[in-house]
Amino acid sequence: MSPYVLALLLFTLGLGTTLAFVSSHWLLAWVGLEINTLAIIPLMVRNHHPRAVEAAIKYFLIQAGGAAVLLFAGVTNAWLTGQWGIQQATSPLFVGIMTIALALKLGLAPLHSWMPEVFQGLDLNTGLVLATWQKLAPLALLFQIQPANSPLLIFLGLVSTLIGGWGGLNQTQLRKILAYSSIAQLGWVVLVVQFSPPLATLAVLVYIIAAAATFIILKLVKSTNINMLAISWAKSPALVAMAPLVFLSLAGLPPLTGFMPKWLIIEELSKQGLVPAATLAVLAALLSLYYYLRLTYAMTFTMFPNNFSGVPPWRLRPQQLTLPLACLVTGTISVLPLSPVAIALVAF
Repeated sequence: MSPYVLALLLFTLGLGTTLAFVSSHWLLAWVGLEINTLAIIPLMVRNHHPRAVEAAIKYFLIQAGGAAVLLFAGVTNAWLTGQWGIQQATSPLFVGIMTIALALKLGLAPLHSWMPEVFQGLDLNTGLVLATWQKLAPLALLFQIQPANSPLLIFLGLVSTLIGGWGGLNQTQLRKILAYSSIAQLGWVVLVVQFSPPLATLAVLVYIIAAAATFIILKLVKSTNINMLAISWAKSPALVAMAPLVFLSLAGLPPLTGFMPKWLIIEELSKQGLVPAATLAVLAALLSLYYYLRLTYAMTFTMFPNNFSGVPPWRLRPQQLTLPLACLVTGTISVLPLSPVAIALVAF
């Protein structure tokens, strides 16, 4: 792909997300989401692979369906209240339809079945954009329309954490595992969004940092399934030593950074009297922990049975830019002591 075309697509991607962020009108927010969707489709098919084309078509159809439901909800709200403003979302019917439309766009369970298949057909760079940047605009709208004490959001959050953990148990393809991980992490965000939006924002930021580190690590070691992780030690020993900490941070184990949002979310749910929901979310996190441990075991405790001939890959000079990865890994594994500062900054 031409660098100029790539720059134009990335600019359009940012424009669509920004438009959805700053919109106070449902029609403008819908336009921003559509610009965002149309900008990423060419990025998905730039490899000209049949699986990539299939993934792009699936993604387009799902996002088009979600946009149609979202536009229907906006028209319904205008018909009932005479208002197009996002802050005038007072009708329970509108809020329910809009929440379902945004859940479809985000890939929340039980509307998640498209997400692992789409991830499987993409390269890791595009998968990273889909797992992080593409979630921001729908989440921003969900933050604005969230009603008080909505059982629908609690249901979506709990089902997402359960299916996100359960679905990744028998997977061997890393991109599908990352898709189910994204579903589970978004479930934690949705659980707390109506009670503490700053805490939900903190959870999103921590997930973006950890997911970016994970995708870049897998790209550097050129692994697409669990068996290929066994030869990672020969490519980058230092990276293989740090990767398990990144995986376990995604799982939410202390004293890593990923433990911070889960700990605070459980505390907030307990304050709201939702102890059963908090308990179920913790049990679902154990399911996710299992496949993160599988990745850790495959990467650090197994060795490829064949001998490598010639110069080991780690003796060659790296061609990739490693400074961003170093910053992301540091943020993923060592920010837990700065939890009060992070909470204060997000709340501000």
